[in-house]
Amino acid sequence: MIAILGAGKMGEALLSGVLRAGRMPSEMMVTARREERGALLRERYGVDVAANIEAARTADTLVLAVKPQDMTTLLEEIAPHVPAGRLVISIAAGIPTSFIEERLPDGVPVVRVMSNTPVHVDQAMSVISAGSHAAEEHLKLAEGLLSPVGKVLRIPESLQDAATALSGSGPAYFYYLVEAMVDAGILLGMPRAAALEMVIQSAVGAATMLRDSGEHPVILREAVTSPAGTTINAIRELERHGVRAAVIEAIESARDRGRELAGG
Repeated sequence: MIAILGAGKMGEALLSGVLRAGRMPSEMMVTARREERGALLRERYGVDVAANIEAARTADTLVLAVKPQDMTTLLEEIAPHVPAGRLVISIAAGIPTSFIEERLPDGVPVVRVMSNTPVHVDQAMSVISAGSHAAEEHLKLAEGLLSPVGKVLRIPESLQDAATALSGSGPAYFYYLVEAMVDAGILLGMPRAAALEMVIQSAVGAATMLRDSGEHPVILREAVTSPAGTTINAIRELERHGVRAAVIEAIESARDRGRELAGG
C-alpha cells in the first residue's frame, strides 16, 4: 500500500501516473487537508481517502507531498505512528532528509525526490537521493514508483539544490524562451497561433533529436549553422547580449535561493 500525504497538484499527478501505469486503486491511499478535496480524489480515481495518522499506520510507503512550510506539522502528527521499517519518500522542495529523519523514529529510511511539472504528461525528470538510513532496496522502490511518470536519476543529496534549479525550475526557462520566440514571430508579421505552433514543434523536434541521437548539443547546433547564414547571425546577437552568461547566472541564482529556503 502506498499513501500520498497531502495530495495537491504534484501528489495528484503522481497518483494519476502510477494508476495509468497499471497499479490498482486498492493499492493506493491519499490524504487531503480539505474534505472536499479528498472527496474529489476518491471520485476521480477510486482510491481510499484517509487521515494522516491512519495512512502512517497502514501504508508500506509514505509519500510526503505537502508544501515545505507544512512539513513540520505533518511530521509531528505522524511521527508516533510510523514504524521503523516504513519507507518515507519526500517530494517537498528544499527539505533535506536529515530534517525528516530527526522528526521520525530512529532508523526510518527516507528518500528525497525533486520532480517537475511534466509529471502531468508522464515526462517528468525526477532526481532522487538517499537519506542516512535508505539502502539500495529503498532507492529501487522509489524508482519503481516514479519511473511510470518520467525519467529517474540518482544524485548525491548535496546536489539536490542544483537539481531544483536546473530541472525543477527548468520547464519555466523553456516556456520563457518560447514566449520570446513567439513574440519575435509576431514582430516579424506572423499570426500568434502560427508562431506558437512553429515554436512548439521546433522545441519538441529539437528535444527529440537531442535525446535520441546521442549527439552533443554543440554538434546539433552546428548542423543548423551554415557559413554566413541566418542562424549564425542570430547566434551572434545572442552572444552579444550575453544570453549564455545570463542563463548560467540565473540557474546559479535559483540554486542559491533554494538553499536559502531550505535554511528557513
